[in-house]
Amino acid sequence: MTEQIKFYRDKHLSFIESLDTKTEDYEYWLSEHLRINGVYWGLTALCCLKASDKFKKKDVIEFVLSCWDKENGSFAPFKGHDAHLLSTLSAVQILAIYDSISVLSPEMVDSIVKFVTSNQLEDGSFQGDEFGEVDTRFTYNALSTLSILGKLTPQVVDPAVSYIKNCYNFDGGFGLCPGAESHSAQAFTCVGALAIVGKLEETLTKQQLDDLGWWLCERQVDNGGLNGRPSKLPDVCYSWWVLSTLAIIGKLDWINFPKLHSFILKSQDPQKGGISDRPGNEVDVYHTCFGIAGLSLMGVEDLEPIDPVYCMPFYITKKFLKYK
Repeated sequence: MTEQIKFYRDKHLSFIESLDTKTEDYEYWLSEHLRINGVYWGLTALCCLKASDKFKKKDVIEFVLSCWDKENGSFAPFKGHDAHLLSTLSAVQILAIYDSISVLSPEMVDSIVKFVTSNQLEDGSFQGDEFGEVDTRFTYNALSTLSILGKLTPQVVDPAVSYIKNCYNFDGGFGLCPGAESHSAQAFTCVGALAIVGKLEETLTKQQLDDLGWWLCERQVDNGGLNGRPSKLPDVCYSWWVLSTLAIIGKLDWINFPKLHSFILKSQDPQKGGISDRPGNEVDVYHTCFGIAGLSLMGVEDLEPIDPVYCMPFYITKKFLKYK
């Protein structure tokens, strides 16, 4: 570390535990459309902090099952909302973390697979739901969900890989669709998806991987933080999106760890806990999760090692996930 700043582990635990007690707050209901994602972010942070028992497993699983969208046959972000690939992956990840995929009946698993595959378009891309938004995030969501459920097939994988390849840019990064601007988060979704299906090295050449590594390491700015694209402010969440991608391609050491470590710690709230997007801003569970996940990837603060491909602890993924 460049500066001696404390990591407020206990404060972060208290902050995450308190999140579902603020049901009278306007912000609580304003974020209803992200609720199941928020549970996943909080649970992942707790896993990294070696405190997954801080959430009540039974209550969390009941909540996940309450988000089942009978009409569409998959998971919504909250009861009464429509199913989406984003919330479907979060639901499956939560169940995987709790080693509880078995709560899904064979009929529910088949329904999830049908929902996921029905959202793949002719060019291999995925829309998030029937309303048609296309983004490489959804490709990652789809392939990760199917992988966790053990339902990947060449019929889904091959066109998806072809589409991802078309999202690679001349500067070494990836966009959300072919021709779109390179972005750190899209780099993760594309590289992570290729890693899940074991197609990374046969899809990208060594030169392309090197160019990607350079594009990613250039996201580090003077104060140590990482940004999503050139000329933007640093944001703690890119501690995950950038580092995870570099970890997957074997170039994690291309980032200055001490400076990034310091940036993340400066973004903590020492009074109530939690981590914000950058120093001085309001904390939230999203940045808390990915700030802690970034610290885990750097191997600091005695955190549980996290799988850079699936964004779940290795002790979870090694039980049932196999990828190259």
